[in-house]
Amino acid sequence: MTIEELLILGKSRCHSDHAKILLAELLNKNPLELLTCLDEKVEPEKVELYKKEIEALRNNKPLQYVIGNVNFYGNKFTVNENVLIPRFETEELVEKTLERIKKIFPNKKIKILDIGCGSGAIGITLKKNLPESEVTLLDISKEALEVAKENAKNLDVDVKFIESDVFENVNDTYDLIISNPPYIRENEEIEDIVKNNEPHLALYAGKDGLDCYKKIFKDIKKHLNGRYLIALEIGMYQAPSIINMTNYFLGKNIIEIEKDLQGRERMVFVTKVE
Repeated sequence: MTIEELLILGKSRCHSDHAKILLAELLNKNPLELLTCLDEKVEPEKVELYKKEIEALRNNKPLQYVIGNVNFYGNKFTVNENVLIPRFETEELVEKTLERIKKIFPNKKIKILDIGCGSGAIGITLKKNLPESEVTLLDISKEALEVAKENAKNLDVDVKFIESDVFENVNDTYDLIISNPPYIRENEEIEDIVKNNEPHLALYAGKDGLDCYKKIFKDIKKHLNGRYLIALEIGMYQAPSIINMTNYFLGKNIIEIEKDLQGRERMVFVTKVE
C-alpha cells in the first residue's frame, strides 16, 4: 500500500489528524512530509502495524500510548500505561516554577525533588533547564520509575531516583519540592478514555482527592531547606484546602495561587525566603 492509501484508510476509521500523526510516527517523518510522498510504498510489516494501531485508537486507547511518546516542553518523553500522560497544565506548572526559581535562587545550584514523577516529565525538564541543579525523581511505582529512567537516558540527563511512598524513603532536604500528585476524588466523573487507560494510582486520591497532599504536607517540613519553594499542581477546587494545609504544617509563608490558560485555579506555590 502507498502512504496515500494508508492515510485514506486511517481517516476512514479515526480522526484525520490522529491518522496522520500515527503514520508519520511509524515512518519516522513529519506529518506535513507525508503530503510530499503520497505515492511512496510502505513495507507490508508497517502496513499491518498501522492497521493494528488504528484499531487501538478505535478502541479508545489514547494516541500517546499508541505511538508511545508525547512532546512535553519541547522534548519527546516515552509514555505507556504505567504512567500518566503529561498534560499542558503541567507544562504551565514547570514554566511558572522556572520563573520563580530565577527570582528566589539567583546564581544558586538548587536541590530539587519531584514527588510522583511518573514519566519524569517535570523533574527531567527542570534538569534540562537547570543543568547545574541536583534533581531527584520519586515515585511509589517501580514501573513508572522504569519509564522515567528510560526518559532520563534518552534525554541525556543525570538525575537520581527513589522508589518511595512520598517521604517514606527520603532522608535529604531540598530547595524545591514539586509535585503533580493524584488529586481526583474516588467517585469523581472523568473521561472514559482517561479512566479506562491511565493508571488509577496516578489519578485517584481518596474521597476528597486530597490524600496525597496530606501525605506531602504532613512530613514536608523536615525535608525543606531554610529558603524554599513548593510547587504543586492541584484540582480546580482544591486551593482553599491546600492553603489550610500549608498554614497548619508550615506556618507563615508566601502562598500564590495561579490559574491555567482556561482561568481555573490549578497551581499553588509556597515560598519561604530567610
